[in-house]
Amino acid sequence: MAHILVIEDERGISSFVTKGLRAAGYQTTIAETGRDGVLHLLTDGYDLAILDIGLPDIDGFEVLEQARGQGVKTPVIILTARSSVEDTVSGLESGADDYMAKPFRFEELLARVRLRLRSATPAAQTAATSTTTLTHGNLTLDLRSRKVDVDGREVELSAREFALLEFFMSHPDHVLSRAQLLDNVWGYDFDPGSNVVDVYVRYLRQKIGAKRLQTVRGMGYRLVEE
Repeated sequence: MAHILVIEDERGISSFVTKGLRAAGYQTTIAETGRDGVLHLLTDGYDLAILDIGLPDIDGFEVLEQARGQGVKTPVIILTARSSVEDTVSGLESGADDYMAKPFRFEELLARVRLRLRSATPAAQTAATSTTTLTHGNLTLDLRSRKVDVDGREVELSAREFALLEFFMSHPDHVLSRAQLLDNVWGYDFDPGSNVVDVYVRYLRQKIGAKRLQTVRGMGYRLVEE
């Protein structure tokens, strides 16, 4: 599963982007300042970064220059409200691989993400696809084909159901709270009174078997072998 770093200080935008990326099957991390973004790029192995220019400390151009200057080869897509020709040229000359202006359509951003991941170096491609399936008992999830096999039969899941099951299968036998599930699958905070997690757990139970998702009273849910 490819891991994408989103360097963006506007929480509404970072939540929207990470929510869509997670639903598409990617792992995401958010950095809200330029310096944090540089630190992440230098110390963690990301397959791609999405970078805003107007950050609260150092701008995105400086982030790029520092990262590239220290040998970081991670593909970078700039996503910014600054859309002049001069800014576009500056971004590309600083080492960006692509440049998108806000406002934007998520479908276009996702297409560019997939393109950049496909055209990454062989080493990056290997790292991004080293784990393409998750298995837990008689439950198998294929991250490439987006197929789910339950007891030898293929089951169709919506994008959100797939993302939720992927998170459970990445943390088998762990008790996951509703807050953890909201943050990692939906990518932004819901009203604390929202029952969206319970609704989607019920959907999953109907498709993969009710006994596989245990309710841990007062704590959350746990994926177990049926």
